[in-house]
Amino acid sequence: MLRPYRDVLARPGALAFSLAGLLARLPISTVGIGVVLAVSARYGSYALAGRVAAVVVLTQALCGPPLSRLVDRHGQARVMGPAVVSTVLGLGVLAGTATAAGPVWLLYVGAVVVGATAGSVGALVRARWSHLLTTPAEVHTAYSWESTLDEVVFMVGPVLATVLATNVVPAGGLLLAAGAAGVGGWLLLAQRDTEPPSSAGADHVGGPSVVSGSLLVLVGSFVGMGAIFGATDVAVVAFTQELGRKPLAGVVLGVMALGSGLAGFAYGARSWTGPQWRRYGVGMVALGVGVGLFGTVGTIPALGGVMLAVGMAIAPTLIAGNGLVAELVPRGRLTEGLTWVGTALAVGVSAGSWAAGTLVDRSGSSGGFAVVMVAGGTAAVTTLLALPTLRRATAGAPTTLAVPDDRAGRPTAAAGLSRRSRRRRRPDRT
Repeated sequence: MLRPYRDVLARPGALAFSLAGLLARLPISTVGIGVVLAVSARYGSYALAGRVAAVVVLTQALCGPPLSRLVDRHGQARVMGPAVVSTVLGLGVLAGTATAAGPVWLLYVGAVVVGATAGSVGALVRARWSHLLTTPAEVHTAYSWESTLDEVVFMVGPVLATVLATNVVPAGGLLLAAGAAGVGGWLLLAQRDTEPPSSAGADHVGGPSVVSGSLLVLVGSFVGMGAIFGATDVAVVAFTQELGRKPLAGVVLGVMALGSGLAGFAYGARSWTGPQWRRYGVGMVALGVGVGLFGTVGTIPALGGVMLAVGMAIAPTLIAGNGLVAELVPRGRLTEGLTWVGTALAVGVSAGSWAAGTLVDRSGSSGGFAVVMVAGGTAAVTTLLALPTLRRATAGAPTTLAVPDDRAGRPTAAAGLSRRSRRRRRPDRT
């Protein structure tokens, strides 16, 4: 199981940029819960906390794809260097305003700055992998590795943010996000040898936008999945607070990430021959069914058990979804394409956190979990409706990602072949 991971991480510079990316994307698991913990503690309103978190994500949804388009054109360091500085400043405004219980409008200013400049670190790292590796199987393993690290972020981040917010300062989660964004971003962008070449001066395939009808339906299902995550964050914080165990909120959220990380690691160690769209559909339906169990929990151990089971469906679904993006977008637009689905996920998180925060204020954690279950059902149905379109759009595509064979971006012949085709062309071993 470990050999595929050892092989890809042994590539020059691979482990270094992957670990830098791990630190740089810690904010994706700490900003949301950091806002909820800081704002609810100082302003006494989950609804306000949900709105501020929603502004972060909605702004990122608007600005993320154009920012990634600039990255594809001009390079990661040139575009994201100033963006990282702005993100850190915006998080500082959020943390300082919340700590001082300052004017609400200033919370929104900080949220807008963070959302507009955060970008998608996951897309940056995956683009480096696609540039570095030479076979579809290797890229599948690398993407699975990154999805596992995503879950490590979601295991560790909420726990650290909760501990800091409940034991040190309410804005501790936001301060943690600022430090990770600054240090991790600098470490990642400083590694120029593994940075993909920019497309400046080349034909920018696909016009001003990479969005197609098939990508749009994938984006729609990612919105539903994101709503599950956003509503779950708020509902879990409210549930643990009702039981007088609010510091355990981060631990419970980490349990879901643990299940996801384990499943993603096992998924990436296996070579899959079935189409990505089918695996994505199975994962989304499993996720929708799993969150329906939230209506049965009444204790923290029971909630932890359901979170673990739900988590097992997350990483494999995300890996298959990211794989679908590589089959749907032009080669030179991968960062932008991955950012679109990441943005869709973020929009869902925003909507889910806002809706759950509103219902928690009215009817407690049960209202928040109701939002989670509705989001799960909606995501499953949306995905089932999208599968025929995805199947047609990816007909004949390889079951894993096609990647370039050199820095000029020319695809190898093997990279464009399905597993079945490669078996037919394998030379006689005699």
